[in-house]
Amino acid sequence: MKTTRQPLMMAAMLAAVLALSACGKSGEPASPVPSTPPPSATAMAPPMTAPTSPPASSTAGAPASSASAAVSFSSVEIGSSVDANNKILASGASFAPKDSVYASVETMGTGHATLAAKWTYQDGQTVHEDSKALDTMGPQTTAFMISKPGGFPAGDYKVEISLDGKPVASKDFSVKK
Repeated sequence: MKTTRQPLMMAAMLAAVLALSACGKSGEPASPVPSTPPPSATAMAPPMTAPTSPPASSTAGAPASSASAAVSFSSVEIGSSVDANNKILASGASFAPKDSVYASVETMGTGHATLAAKWTYQDGQTVHEDSKALDTMGPQTTAFMISKPGGFPAGDYKVEISLDGKPVASKDFSVKK
């Protein structure tokens, strides 16, 4: 029995060594073969990117800014606080004079753009203006905030959101004592 096991173990070890050495050798020629498909896959990526350009055509109202046409406005919400992802936690349209007021703006698409918020009082007086440069690779949420330690005067307010200088949305809110 012992003499039968030794040749079997030697044969198994030899087969394992041959299989491992063959795997290494077939892996070398196989590596140039996969490197050929990725360039063609990369060549196919631009056509895939071209069909995702319909957001650019959906911004037909803004053809002048083709550099940021890929970034588009999605929504705006106002509230008194935001989470770590700049999304509104406590939504509302009426605030106390000493509350901070946030505008959470969601955008879609990829590219560079400038997002701006202009906060105004009921008489048209500008309370605050702010802008942020976006360099986005997909959906993004940006927060704008106003606060006044002494408190805002009671009345009606508005925040106007613009993307690359073009108005895209506005929200009305009020401050009540």
